[in-house]
Amino acid sequence: MIVTTAAFGSHQLTLIASVNEHSNPKLVEVNWLLAGDSWHSSKSIPKLKKHYGIDDQSFTFIEKDSLRKSEPAQALLIETVAQLAEYFNGDRQTFDLPLDANLGTKFQQRVWQALQDIGYGETISYATLAQNVDSPKGFRAVANANSRNPFSIIVPCHRVIASDGKLGGYTGGLDKKIHLLALEGVTCKA
Repeated sequence: MIVTTAAFGSHQLTLIASVNEHSNPKLVEVNWLLAGDSWHSSKSIPKLKKHYGIDDQSFTFIEKDSLRKSEPAQALLIETVAQLAEYFNGDRQTFDLPLDANLGTKFQQRVWQALQDIGYGETISYATLAQNVDSPKGFRAVANANSRNPFSIIVPCHRVIASDGKLGGYTGGLDKKIHLLALEGVTCKA
């Protein structure tokens, strides 16, 4: 696994790409870092270790500016940073990146796929998302799957709000959800 971090304004993200000699690399995580945390505190690290049968030595941290395009996993991280920068600059509304969603259950994967159908600048409720994944009474399960989304911003869980128009929760912190929605031209009730 190749790991890097990237700052966008005052916000920092951890990005992790798989390294596989038999297939093209995929993103396995793009998630927020809390102030003072390092990539080691990523919520996905223990799951990645278990899922791939790897240990701490299987993670290689490379500073963003030291990534090389000649290495496929590093090139993927360079492209991810570039697409995120375009998004934060208002020049990108969708992402075109290979994602490895295998860490999620089948239900979580369905939710994460449905999240990608929510358009830029749009919001839906947890109840609507539950209906969209054929689980009309499962809004709590949908909210739980949302909180386990390993691809913040790229899989836009920030676009899901409460039925009353309030923000609801956000694993990265409500300040980030407000920032992302404002960037997309959306205002919500506090």
